[in-house]
Amino acid sequence: MENKQKFISQIMTSKSPVRACEDVDDAALSYAEIKALATGNPYIREKMDLDIQVSKLKLMKANHTSQKYRLETDIAKNYPVQIAAQKEQIAGLRADREAVKPILEEKEKDNFSMMIGGKTYTDRKEAGTAILAACAGLKAVKSNGQIGEFHGFSLNASYDSFYQTYKLTIKRQCSYQIEIGKDVLGNLQRISNALTGIEKRLTEAEQKMENLLSQLATAQEEVEKPFPKEAELTEKMERLAELNSLLNMDEKGTSEALGMGEDIAAVADSPRCAVTMAGRVSELSHTADSVQKPSVLGKLKQAQERLSHEAKNWKHTAKKKEQQL
Repeated sequence: MENKQKFISQIMTSKSPVRACEDVDDAALSYAEIKALATGNPYIREKMDLDIQVSKLKLMKANHTSQKYRLETDIAKNYPVQIAAQKEQIAGLRADREAVKPILEEKEKDNFSMMIGGKTYTDRKEAGTAILAACAGLKAVKSNGQIGEFHGFSLNASYDSFYQTYKLTIKRQCSYQIEIGKDVLGNLQRISNALTGIEKRLTEAEQKMENLLSQLATAQEEVEKPFPKEAELTEKMERLAELNSLLNMDEKGTSEALGMGEDIAAVADSPRCAVTMAGRVSELSHTADSVQKPSVLGKLKQAQERLSHEAKNWKHTAKKKEQQL
C-alpha cells in the first residue's frame, strides 16, 4: 500500500510540468518474512528498507550507464557526422554569398539579366512570363528539370501534384526553394528574396556549428564522470549481504531459525502478561541492542541442532517399527 501511494502521488499532481514516475521493482515477501516483520525484528525492517534503497540505486546506475553508452556513440559517430555536414554547408553558403554580391549590385543599378530556356531576358516581366511558361511545359510532360540560369545559379522547376503548386529550386553550392505563383513580377521578387536571405542562413549555420562543438565538449566531459552514488550503493549492498547472511531468509525453517516461534509461544502461554504489538516492537528494538540477548546466529544453531535431533529420533522410531513388523 505504501508503494502504491508513492506511485499515485507521483502521477496525480496539479503541477504543470510533464508528470513522471520512478520504476522500482516490488519486493515479494514470503510468509516467514511477513511473520518476522510482525514481530518487529529490527534486522528485518532494516533489510526491507535496504532492499528498496538498493533497487533505486541500481536503477539510477543503469540509467547512468545507458546515458554513458549513448554519449559514447554520439562522440564517436553522431557529432563528427553532423559537424562535417555543417562545415560543408557553411562553406557552400559563404561561396554563394560571394556570388550574390554582383546580383545585389545590379539590382541597385536596375540592371537585370536572366536566361530561361536558352534565351536571355533583360526585361523582368518577360522573364517572369517565360518562367511560368517553362513550368507549365514541365507539367505537361510530367517531368522535372532545369529551366534556366541566373548569374551562375541554376533554376530547377518541379510540380507538386498533391498541393498543385510549382516549386522552383535555386541552386549553386547550396539549394534554396521557393513557390511559384501566378504573379510574374512577384516570382522574380521571391527569387531575389531567397538570394538575399543567404546571409541570414549563413549566420544560423555558424550558430548551429558553435552549438554542436559546445555539445561535443560537454559530452566528452560527462562521459568521463563516474556514477556519483557508487560508494553509497557498494556500502548498502555489503550491509544487505550481511543482513541476508544473518537472517538466512533463503533457507527452510526460517521462522524457527529466527526463534520467532518460541517468542510467540512464550507470550501466548503467559496470560498474566498482556503484551501489545507496540510493546513487543519496543521491547525487541530495545533488546536487539543489548549484549545479553542471544544472537540470531546462536538461535539458528540451536534450531538446527533441535531439528537434527528430532530427525534422528524419527529415524530410530521408524527403524524400530520396521523391525517389529
